[in-house]
Amino acid sequence: MENHHGNFKGIIAIIIASFLWGTTGTAASYSPDVSPLAIGAFSMGIGGVLLVITARKKLFIDYKLMSKLPKVLLLGAVSIAIYPLAFYTSMHLSGVAIGTVVSIATAPFFAAILERLISKKNISLQWILSFVIGAIGIALLTLGKDQSNNTAYSIHQQSIGIILGCIAGLTYAGYSWAARCLIESGVHSKSSMSGLFGCAALLLLPSLWFTGDNLFSSSTNTLVSLYMAVIPMFLGYLLFGFGLSFIDASKATLITLIEPLVATVLAVFIIGERFKMIGWVGIALVSICLLMQTIKPQSQL
Repeated sequence: MENHHGNFKGIIAIIIASFLWGTTGTAASYSPDVSPLAIGAFSMGIGGVLLVITARKKLFIDYKLMSKLPKVLLLGAVSIAIYPLAFYTSMHLSGVAIGTVVSIATAPFFAAILERLISKKNISLQWILSFVIGAIGIALLTLGKDQSNNTAYSIHQQSIGIILGCIAGLTYAGYSWAARCLIESGVHSKSSMSGLFGCAALLLLPSLWFTGDNLFSSSTNTLVSLYMAVIPMFLGYLLFGFGLSFIDASKATLITLIEPLVATVLAVFIIGERFKMIGWVGIALVSICLLMQTIKPQSQL
């Protein structure tokens, strides 16, 4: 019963984190003159610094345990460093909705493969079914983008955006797996997330020297930059780390499919991106995929 209760708490934490992350694309659209590389590096880098500051006591206790897994630490940190650069550039090239959907929706697939190949964990039938439904939903959503009103995203641009989205999905799965691996080896969830993000910040923040021209050039840009770093990145990943202490990475990344749904709804109602009927069918399928994971929590995944 305790396990089931913990499972539920973990799911709720990751759902809230996903809602926060779903706002990032729309927030970034208010700073069109800021490079997507700068937005990614600043938000993830500062978020990482904040995570380290808040978890410093736990980190001091756990750092010896973490240093015994240098490959996991390196994989996680490099994944976190690549993820925001690929993710925000993907949204910039293919639109907020498609960039977010592809980036997040490919992550469960990569996470399950990592768990199978490295951790030797079995993949449940429920996971496979929900993944297939989610994957079909993603494909329909991508096909359902209404291009008639928006010539800004050429087919070539969109294709590159989708490829970058897949890279973001792979790196997202990579750091989710690394965080879960550290937690399973006895590291506290706060230490594991802050340790990985702190190492990534060392890689990301120096890149702002080349890309961060307009981050604070206006009050809007300043507000967007600070919002992205503090709310979705710092608070979101604090919740995500908490969730990972209860459930596996493949399940956590499936639950985060709620993020592209939030991003799509915001992109439609606030930015004015448009979708054909087939796109909304895709959104419905992604919702079903999510429900399959959350209604009947399975502890054996």
